[in-house]
Amino acid sequence: MNTYKKAFENSNVGDILYDEPMKNHTTFKIGGNCDVMIIPTTQEQIIEALKIIKANQFDFRVIGNGSNLLVSDDGLREVVIKLHDNFNKVDIKDDVMIAQSGALLSNVSKLAINNSYKGFEPVSGIPGDIGGAITMNAGAYGTEIKDIVNKVKVIDSDLNIKEFICEEMEFSYRHSRVQDEKLIVLEAEFLLEKGDKEEILHNFHDFTQRRTSKQPLDLPSCGSVFKRPEGHFAGQLIDEAGLRGYRYNDAMVSEKHCGFIVNVGNATCNDVVCVIKYVQDKVYEKFNIKLEPEVRIIGGK
Repeated sequence: MNTYKKAFENSNVGDILYDEPMKNHTTFKIGGNCDVMIIPTTQEQIIEALKIIKANQFDFRVIGNGSNLLVSDDGLREVVIKLHDNFNKVDIKDDVMIAQSGALLSNVSKLAINNSYKGFEPVSGIPGDIGGAITMNAGAYGTEIKDIVNKVKVIDSDLNIKEFICEEMEFSYRHSRVQDEKLIVLEAEFLLEKGDKEEILHNFHDFTQRRTSKQPLDLPSCGSVFKRPEGHFAGQLIDEAGLRGYRYNDAMVSEKHCGFIVNVGNATCNDVVCVIKYVQDKVYEKFNIKLEPEVRIIGGK
């Protein structure tokens, strides 16, 4: 810990938290402590933090609101840069919207919708932020981030700031070049198109009703745990394998939506991993289909 404190002493990187519980920074409410967490508010502070990290050869990762993370009970022996409500400005001008990576996709969508811009209704309920949505090419109800984003600004591994148009982002199912090249998303640009306000609101409320009626939003989770197997739906396979409500300690397959694993009390990372493995084994045994996790399991010894 002293090594980190010495490295970041008198630096301009934003707030610095040491030995910070990761369960406070994930929607699963699970995870041990990280060694140090940096919470910058400007692009300059992000770059300054990265320079110090690089000079000291520290391991690091960038997180948003932690909606797709399962953090080890042993925590993270690295620097965590958090870009969430500390880096979430959104501006609309001349039918162009620019959103910083920490802005929640749901808030960005609602801003567009309230200004009569169409196209965001299907993704308006996704709980992640813009950075995570770009990284994973998040999607819902037939729309993915690649369908609505125009340009992405990133920091590359050499600390250069670059911009890529949508076609250069190499988007595919739950994938983008951000993952391959370990880019850090700073902001995304969306070209907006006006639509009929009444129709947009109708679609928005329809998608919201579908989501709230079918997903266990009252319990901590990471959203959909598994990627969609080709030609199938993970939740349906899990249900047909008889696993609705399957529980190991405080980790449980949701009784409301089998594609979700929920934390019904004080679940640990190990509890969730045990449920994931059990579900994978049973689905493979019954259907000869291997479920691949969508959630990112990180940390550990």
